[in-house]
Amino acid sequence: MQKYINKLRDFNELVMFEHSIFSLPFIFIAMVVAADGWFGFVLLILGVFAAISARNFAMGLNRFADRDIDAQNPRTLSRPSVDGRLDANSILIFTILNASVFIAVAYIINPFAFYLSFPILVIIGSYSYFKRFSSLAHIVLGISLGLAPIAGVVAVSAEITPWSVMLSLGVIFWVAGFDLLYSLQDIDFDKERGLHSIPSKYGSEATLKISAFFHMLTVIFWALFVWVAGLNLFAYIAVILSAFMLGYEHYLVRKDFTKIDRAFFTVNGYLGIVFFILIVLDKVIL
Repeated sequence: MQKYINKLRDFNELVMFEHSIFSLPFIFIAMVVAADGWFGFVLLILGVFAAISARNFAMGLNRFADRDIDAQNPRTLSRPSVDGRLDANSILIFTILNASVFIAVAYIINPFAFYLSFPILVIIGSYSYFKRFSSLAHIVLGISLGLAPIAGVVAVSAEITPWSVMLSLGVIFWVAGFDLLYSLQDIDFDKERGLHSIPSKYGSEATLKISAFFHMLTVIFWALFVWVAGLNLFAYIAVILSAFMLGYEHYLVRKDFTKIDRAFFTVNGYLGIVFFILIVLDKVIL
């Protein structure tokens, strides 16, 4: 029994399950707004399964594709895909299984979600290979998570609304912006190995400016989302607080690059949760 428990822990570490917190709030924000309130337990469960299986697929494929690169990077030597705890075949099976679960859940939700499940998997899977030939990998990662609000509104209403596009664009630049900050940790490694990233190509100062610009676009698009969706006071407070939290994130990183993990995981994790809570309050109270 302990053997299986350890294996589950290894897979959990492989995909960093706790980081699902970045995408889940924005799926449910879209679902709450699309349903104009509570969208039901069935969609809640299906939404969780869809989000987690899609993310597990993307992370599993990324770890499978990057085994050789991670084995050379001191920062990633302890990953289960590198240190021998999980072999390549196990990771590949895990990845395929999660893709299958995602497609099956989409089929249950509605036909439009099912048809969209295939291009979504292609998009979120492509990130794993982009850094081998393009510095746009940060944007591709943003698009991968930015699909979450689109998936949320499709699940509820089987359509893509203008406000969901605004919300999605905000998520795209939010994720791309904080991925730029996170990538600063590997700037020297990427240069040595010929990997493509904005930090390795343009340097740390330019990366900080581009990240700040992306996060400015994030706030703009989220404000447009609130306006187009016809939301109220709490939703605007969510946008304002997000702006302050993103500003604090940049303050932390500029002050000390060793604070990147704190900025990446803590600040961004709280941002999604706070945004979601305020949107719920907006729908419940106003």
